[in-house]
Amino acid sequence: MTALLPSEFVDLEQFSEWILPTEPQRYAKRLGSRMSEMQAFYDAITPRAEDAIAYCDKFRLDDLPDDVLNLMHLLYSMIAVSFPVECWKQPQIPDSGATKLDCVHEPVP
Repeated sequence: MTALLPSEFVDLEQFSEWILPTEPQRYAKRLGSRMSEMQAFYDAITPRAEDAIAYCDKFRLDDLPDDVLNLMHLLYSMIAVSFPVECWKQPQIPDSGATKLDCVHEPVP
């Protein structure tokens, strides 16, 4: 079985469902997740974020190995759940009603 993440971060593979390549996928995952799921993911990755960023910085963005790209996608997902976990305590933006946000351009490695 091929590792999804670099060996230094193999403990985070239990959250592989958060390895999502696009912002719309991450947003949909956030909206479809329970707060307890987001909290568990956030609690596991946040203390590792600086090390994960430093690890990713060792590689050129246009030539990332798959396991490093997956790690970067996990970091992007951490960002996607940060406000719901830290501030709102719910997946959706408070008081936004039926408002919908579509990302038309996103950062890519």
